[in-house]
Amino acid sequence: LELVVLPGEGRAFVGIARDVPGVFVDGERVRAHRVRLVAPDAKLRPVPRPRLVLASSSPRRREILSRLTTAFTVEAADIDETPRPDEDPVAYVVRLAEEKAHAVASAGTVVIGADTSVVLDGTILGKPVDRADAASVLRRLAGRRHEVVTGVAVVVVDSGGERATTSGFERSEVDVAELSDATIRWYVDTGEADDKAGSYGLQGAGGLFADHVRGSVSNVVGLPLRRLHELCEAAGVDLLGRGSAE
Repeated sequence: LELVVLPGEGRAFVGIARDVPGVFVDGERVRAHRVRLVAPDAKLRPVPRPRLVLASSSPRRREILSRLTTAFTVEAADIDETPRPDEDPVAYVVRLAEEKAHAVASAGTVVIGADTSVVLDGTILGKPVDRADAASVLRRLAGRRHEVVTGVAVVVVDSGGERATTSGFERSEVDVAELSDATIRWYVDTGEADDKAGSYGLQGAGGLFADHVRGSVSNVVGLPLRRLHELCEAAGVDLLGRGSAE
């Protein structure tokens, strides 16, 4: 069985015929070596559009992706997020984004994976282990500029299980105001820091002291929209044309 296109129809079907280059199927680019051209009277069956999956349980990433399309499902990936010895922060977030996407990928899916880290002086600041740790991290960030890096991966799996991965990253800078111990205690007690890389959330009460951003704001929140769109285009995925969930 091979992917084919009926002339003038712009639809993908299953069948066997000869190679043709440079074809778009329902607005999405298809690799030339997997495209076949057949006669209009051929008996073929439609190939369903790949299912879009967000490999994250983060409500922030779900909300950001829904700005572009609501036609996706959520499947959280369970992977080991421990950094490797001396692993570069960018290499780390890209690796985790790819591992998350591959962990839930299956035949006939397009999977988006992402991972965000706060980086201070080259050190990755992950999620706090407890509220005392969150307070300690905030004291380190207070009055300083730090980086937020997000790795994004788009994994396309065809009906035969063959996988293609397109990945990249986005980097932003955030200035944090000077913080008193009372402000840190107040913020930690809100619970907002509990599950946040770097122990704060820009989209919530953390915006009180971390609101000066250089670069992508959606990156700081957890899913850089522009970079995601670029990666989807490179992978041949028409993210904007998916519309709403049926």
